[in-house]
Amino acid sequence: MYIYEYDKTLPFNLIVEKNEEYDLLSYDAVYEPDITESKRIYTYRYRTENPWAKLIFLHGIGNGHVPYLMWFGEYFASQGIETFFMIHPYHMQRAKPDWNGGEPFFHHSPAHCIVRFHQAIKDVRRTLDLFETFDDISQLPTAIMGFSFGGMITSMSLALDKRIKAGVIAFSGGDWRWINWYSPYVEPVREGYKNYSNEWGCKDEEKCIELRSHSRKKVHSLKSIEEIFTLIPSCFHYDPISYAKFISQPVLMFTGVFDKVIPSQASNGLYRLLPNAKKIPVPSGHKSSYIFRRFIGKLTVQFLKEKLNHG
Repeated sequence: MYIYEYDKTLPFNLIVEKNEEYDLLSYDAVYEPDITESKRIYTYRYRTENPWAKLIFLHGIGNGHVPYLMWFGEYFASQGIETFFMIHPYHMQRAKPDWNGGEPFFHHSPAHCIVRFHQAIKDVRRTLDLFETFDDISQLPTAIMGFSFGGMITSMSLALDKRIKAGVIAFSGGDWRWINWYSPYVEPVREGYKNYSNEWGCKDEEKCIELRSHSRKKVHSLKSIEEIFTLIPSCFHYDPISYAKFISQPVLMFTGVFDKVIPSQASNGLYRLLPNAKKIPVPSGHKSSYIFRRFIGKLTVQFLKEKLNHG
């Protein structure tokens, strides 16, 4: 069984907590997480009357910006898109009380990261499975949208699950060389490389380039998803660029002109490998992209109406 596969027959044990603004859904994950808090998936369902599509929305790493991004759940629902704001493992109510959110995703070992990234992907696919049990929306086309780390999970989910008909990747990218060595957010990873190296002997950018060079040239010519798992070093197994050419669905990609968290080499590298994508530069940094939320929201709705054939 490949790491992205799972037992679809496991029960959901769904619990629905109704609130004025949303329904909070909780259901069982299909893997054994690092901590017991992440055994349940929590998803905020923003309902709308007469929906014409449904959307899974994925936030980035860290708890702090989750409440801000929930604005998109309300906005898309107001536009007729039933929106499911999914909390990643190791965040919010799925994390330890003293965590900033997402700590297990910051690690210098590819073997560690492969498991955690694919846990997040399995949560997306588990949510797609849950959709099939909802008679009121099961026949609606499904899209996915993710910011930052959520955009990486969006990319890989699009490649792995064709039940998703369109995707929006916002302020995200691929190619770990550029993110691991240049993003200010991943200093803990760089400290890990420096102090411990990893199973591939990666300790600095020079060694990273040397190790990744051969496989980096091969990602555009991969013939199947399964071939991704022959690439070495194994950081390619959770790198969005490895999955990009298998994303046949239409994609809208937002990039930040002044984004330092996702360097332009990372976002451009991913975009160039997407077969069916349109890119929209936003005059912002990474966090300041929130200022442009209405612009991003409006263009996303227009894109989904066009690509999901909503007249």
